[in-house]
Amino acid sequence: MTTAALPLFRQPVKDEWIDYNGHLSEAYYVLVFGFATDALMAETGLGPEYREASGCSLYTVEAHVRYLNEVARDAELVVRTTVLGADAKKVRFLHEMFVGDTEGDPVATEELFALHVDQTTGRSAPLPEAVRDRLTALTGPAPEWAGRGIREV
Repeated sequence: MTTAALPLFRQPVKDEWIDYNGHLSEAYYVLVFGFATDALMAETGLGPEYREASGCSLYTVEAHVRYLNEVARDAELVVRTTVLGADAKKVRFLHEMFVGDTEGDPVATEELFALHVDQTTGRSAPLPEAVRDRLTALTGPAPEWAGRGIREV
C-alpha cells in the first residue's frame, strides 16, 4: 500500500534545553514531539483556525516515549510522523526523532493515542469527514516497536 507522506518536522536544539549532563533534557524530547503533533494537526486540517472556528481539538490521552540515544548541543532534530489509524473520534500516530536526517536509527520515538474533543462539552466528538479522510490517506504501517508498553523489571 502506498501512502502519502507528511512533511518532516525540523527543530534545532536550543542551548536552554541542554541538561547538567550536556545532552538534551528528557522534557525537551517531548516538547519537540509536541511541536510535531501540532504540525500533524495543521497538515490535516486541525490547526489553529479549525480550533477557533469549531471549539474542537485533538487531546492526547496516552503516550509512550522511548529515549534511545543522547542528543548533543547544536543538533538539528528531524521528526518523521506516521499515522497508524483513525476512526470517527480517535487517532493513533507516532513520531520518530532523528539527528540531521532520517537515515539510521532514531534517537527517540513517541507513540500517541488521541481523541477529538469538543472543548465546550469536554467530550469526544466526531472528526470532520475531510480530516478523517486525510488522516486515513496518511496511514502507514506500524513499526515492530509500536503498541508495546513499559518493560518488566
